[in-house]
Amino acid sequence: MSSTAPGTTPHYYVPQPSRHPAFAAFGLLGVIFGAANWINGADWAKYLLFAGLLWLFWVLFQWFGDAIGESETGQYSRKIDLSFRWSMSWFIFSEVMFFGAFFTALWWMRSHSVPALGGSDNALLWPEFKAVWPSISPGATASPGGIIEPFQTMTPFWLPTINTALLLTSGVTLTIAHHLLRDGHRAKTIVWMWITVLLGITFVCVQGYEYFHAYHELNLKLSSGAYGSTFFMLTGFHGFHVLIGMLMLLFITLRLMKGHFTPDRHFGFEGAAWYWHFVDVVWLGLYTLVYWL
Repeated sequence: MSSTAPGTTPHYYVPQPSRHPAFAAFGLLGVIFGAANWINGADWAKYLLFAGLLWLFWVLFQWFGDAIGESETGQYSRKIDLSFRWSMSWFIFSEVMFFGAFFTALWWMRSHSVPALGGSDNALLWPEFKAVWPSISPGATASPGGIIEPFQTMTPFWLPTINTALLLTSGVTLTIAHHLLRDGHRAKTIVWMWITVLLGITFVCVQGYEYFHAYHELNLKLSSGAYGSTFFMLTGFHGFHVLIGMLMLLFITLRLMKGHFTPDRHFGFEGAAWYWHFVDVVWLGLYTLVYWL
């Protein structure tokens, strides 16, 4: 609760005690407990997992709604805006480190683990193994121990290239929408935002079809050795981030349609845009390192 008189903007807004953190923790407990028991064979646990997710989404919907209401009623000062910018910056930095770990794992396997397996120390155990990446390359033995089914690798043509064009285009349309918002053209901003959201939805659909193609036509799975595990971990987590970013842009668009944001105060829009551009940059790294090299 603010210590200033009604109608004025406090230097730093202090909200009233909230039930949301405790309720969100309760939902996360259901998610983690359900997931842990589901992967250990308990059939009932999947219902607990989904119930926990629904509970969590309901809490987040209310929590975000309260924050939006506080912002739109003028309770947030410039100091709060600055804290939001720092928070979003550190969050994106944590995401950089997250993907950096997976990119490092890919590099380590290609530059160290696979060459080590093909070295002289293992020549007696796997005389036919060749240290090339991916191990399904012509003349190489994909699974010296015979525990991995034969598979084909994913090439950049054409689905990954189509998705690259979709993401790069969405970055352009989002930038256009941002400039229009800053110039006070709300109606045009909404149009370009809807275009951006549709491009994001299309990306997710194309990636879903790519996974279907990989599983059913290439026999490429998460269990397809080091190549399969790194491919699906990197592209899968990126696809999840695209989905989250698309939902962020969708709700920002709906807020724009309700009259939220002004040319001078629209960090909610900017924060979602930062995240989306970050997702674009990560995809360029994936497209180069996973599909081409």
